[in-house]
Amino acid sequence: MAARSMDHTQWLAKLVAFDTTSRNSNLELIHYCKDYLEGLGVKCTLLHNAERNKANLWATLPGDGGVTKGGIILSGHTDVVPVDGQKWDSDPFTLTERDGKLYGRGTSDMKGFVAVCMSLAPELLKMKRAKPIHFAWSYDEEVSCLGGMELAEFARDHDVRAEGCIIGEPTGMTVVIAHKGTSHFWVRVRGKAAHSSLALTGESCNAIDYATKLITKLREIAEEYRRNGTRHDFEVPFSTLSTNLISGGNASNTVPAECEFLFEFRALPNETVSKMMQQVRSYVETQLLPAMKVEFEDAEIVITPRDETPSFEGSEEAPITKLVCAINNDYKVWKLAGCTEAGHYSGIAGAPTVICGPNGGAIHCANEYVTPRSSTSAVSLF
Repeated sequence: MAARSMDHTQWLAKLVAFDTTSRNSNLELIHYCKDYLEGLGVKCTLLHNAERNKANLWATLPGDGGVTKGGIILSGHTDVVPVDGQKWDSDPFTLTERDGKLYGRGTSDMKGFVAVCMSLAPELLKMKRAKPIHFAWSYDEEVSCLGGMELAEFARDHDVRAEGCIIGEPTGMTVVIAHKGTSHFWVRVRGKAAHSSLALTGESCNAIDYATKLITKLREIAEEYRRNGTRHDFEVPFSTLSTNLISGGNASNTVPAECEFLFEFRALPNETVSKMMQQVRSYVETQLLPAMKVEFEDAEIVITPRDETPSFEGSEEAPITKLVCAINNDYKVWKLAGCTEAGHYSGIAGAPTVICGPNGGAIHCANEYVTPRSSTSAVSLF
């Protein structure tokens, strides 16, 4: 494909048109970006997932003399959240300009940043730069941050030694230097089914009843974090624990044999998942499961980690933080309750990291949009 120059709005229109909802492949988008960059002479590397239906893209725009070590990583994810059940005023996968805003799924989160970077590639290549710039476009950030971890491992294993990383998540171009970590756990409670007329007769073991006891315990632990846990200067200053999905039973007149639920832990940078899980497993093993086995000897409670994204704690004094603040002419830094790939780049790749990118509104909702002004500010950053 010939490398035809496009501005950031044209790039955004192209990227939005790829339906890269996390359940789908992102390969069309990734190959489009790869072909474009290779048309400019940029060396690109694809890192596929195990099923080879998704991929990360690593592309290095070398510095003077072909330098490929050091420099800055510009990181963005290519997947988006679903539009299922949302009432959009326009096709979510067609960029639509209306009321001075650009609407479409992923415009803010976060194809807007990827579009800005891709549009600037020709200019960045023409610049006299002592250091390289690395594009790192990931998959599955919205569901696991697995792609970001693989890219950070690639940077580490290839001794990139980047001096900074900018995660272009939608911050309205404010500079974020910390966020909580996120962990999800599936819990499967297995009891014994029976006709509901036989409840509590020794013929059954109600999986939903025991699941709710564990959920209640999780709430107690969450309350303890809120009342007495470590404090940090985040908008939500304590670690949070919540049950967010549940499924159980198959008939209104049957004692349920199974119940499954998912709980989430959002940990401050100085809190550990292991400490929280020690409390959970102790309760299950010493109290809850023994009580279940009185009713049904083969009862089970299985807790399975689904994913874990590390917390991130950067520094106001890091050169990359000072640089981005100076360019923005805004020296206030922020901390997020949400989660990004920043913990992987700062931890695995060892790159001092900030989060800063364009946004608009309605992120993850119907009629998501980005403002041209925010995109223009992102262009100015580089």
